[in-house]
Amino acid sequence: MIIFPAIDLRDGKCVRLLRGDFAKETVYSSNPEDVALRWVREGAEYLHVVDLDGALAGKPQNTEVIKKILSSVQIPIEVGGGIRTLETIENTLELGVKRVILGSVAVQNRSLIKEACQRYRDRIVVGIDAKDGITVIDGWGVSGGIPAVELAKELASFGLKTIIYTDISRDGTLSGVNIEATSKLAIESGVDIIASGGVKSLEDIHALKKREVDGIVGVIAGKSIYEGTLSLSEAIVAAR
Repeated sequence: MIIFPAIDLRDGKCVRLLRGDFAKETVYSSNPEDVALRWVREGAEYLHVVDLDGALAGKPQNTEVIKKILSSVQIPIEVGGGIRTLETIENTLELGVKRVILGSVAVQNRSLIKEACQRYRDRIVVGIDAKDGITVIDGWGVSGGIPAVELAKELASFGLKTIIYTDISRDGTLSGVNIEATSKLAIESGVDIIASGGVKSLEDIHALKKREVDGIVGVIAGKSIYEGTLSLSEAIVAAR
C-alpha cells in the first residue's frame, strides 16, 4: 500500500481546505516545491498534487508551480484539478506527470473517460468524491446525482485501473477514514482504490492495510502530515 502525500495548490501556495470549503483554507507554504522535497526526504514514493484553482475554473491554473515541483523531485507525481478534455490530459502528461486525475468530468462526460482509458490506459485515474455515497462535482459544490458504487462499476467497464475515493464529509477533519465505504467500493467495482479523506493517525493506516486484500492500494495523507498527527515516515513503514 502506498502513502500519497497531498500537495493542494491555490494561488501558487500549498494549502488545505476543510471539507473542500474554499472559505476554510489553511496556508502551509508559499513554496510548494519545498514541501514536495520535504515529503521526499521523509520517504515519499509518489506525490498527489491537486490544482484547486483549476478545479473551480475548469482548466489548469497552477501549471508553472507543478513544473517547479516536477523539476524538484525524482519520484512520480499524479495531478488533478480542472483536467476535463483530452487535450488537457495530453498537455498535463507532457509536463512529465506520471498520471492524471479526472474528477467532475467522470460524472459529466463518461465517453471522454472511456476514450482516455483506451488512449492512456493506467495513466488515467478517476477521483470519485462522495457525500453519503452520492457523487459530488465542481469543487464539491454540486451533487453528481449518481451513487459512487454505480459510477465506479461503469468506469471499470471502460478499463479504468485506479480510483481515488474521497468521503468529503471527512476531508480535512482528521476524523478517520470511511473504511467501510472505501472497501465496499473496491470490492464491488473490482478497481484498485486509493482512500482519501479524514486520515489522522497510524491507526487509520493499519486499518486500511488490513483491507488491502479488498483492493485498497493506497491512501492520501493531507492535513494529518501537515499538522503532525501522522508521521509520514512512520506511515510509509506501516503501509509496507
